[in-house]
Amino acid sequence: MSTESLFQIHLVAGYVAWLLCFGTYLLPWLRSMDHLAAHRAIATLHSFRFFGLVFLLPGVVSPELPAGFAVFAAWGDFATGVLAMLALAAVRIRPLFWLFIIAFNVTGTVDLVVDYYEAVRVELPAHAGWLGATYAIPIIYVPLLMITHITAFYFLLSRQAKAVRVFASDA
Repeated sequence: MSTESLFQIHLVAGYVAWLLCFGTYLLPWLRSMDHLAAHRAIATLHSFRFFGLVFLLPGVVSPELPAGFAVFAAWGDFATGVLAMLALAAVRIRPLFWLFIIAFNVTGTVDLVVDYYEAVRVELPAHAGWLGATYAIPIIYVPLLMITHITAFYFLLSRQAKAVRVFASDA
C-alpha cells in the first residue's frame, strides 16, 4: 500500500474516530454548559497549539519537509495557541474574552485550511515520512482541532441568533 493511501486512511479514520467520540461524549458535555464555559473548554484545548512549533525542530521532522509548509503550520498553530491563552486570561473582561475567542477560532481555522491546502500542494500525503515524529499531529490532533473550531462557530452563531430573536421579540 502506498504512503499516500496509508496517510489518507489514517486522516479519514482520525476524523471518524473523533466525530464518534465528540458526538457521544464531548458535544453533550459542551451543550450542558453555558456558552462561556463551553468556549473556555474549547480555548483550553487550543491553548496547547504552541506545540505546533515542533515542525521547526531539526531532527523531529525531515529536512525534506518543505519549509513553506512547516513554517506556516508552526507559526499558525503558535498564534492560535497564544490567542486561545489570551482568551482564557481575559475571561473576566467579557468583551475582550469574546474578541479573543473569535480571533483564535478564525486564526486557527484559517491555519488548518491553509495547512491542508499546502500539504496537498507539496504532495505531503505521498511523502508523509517527512513528518517524522510529528506524523500523529495531522492524524490524531488536527481532526479534533477542526471539529472544535466548527463547534465553536456553531455556538457563536447560535448565541447571536438567540440574541437577535430576543431583541426582535422585545421590539
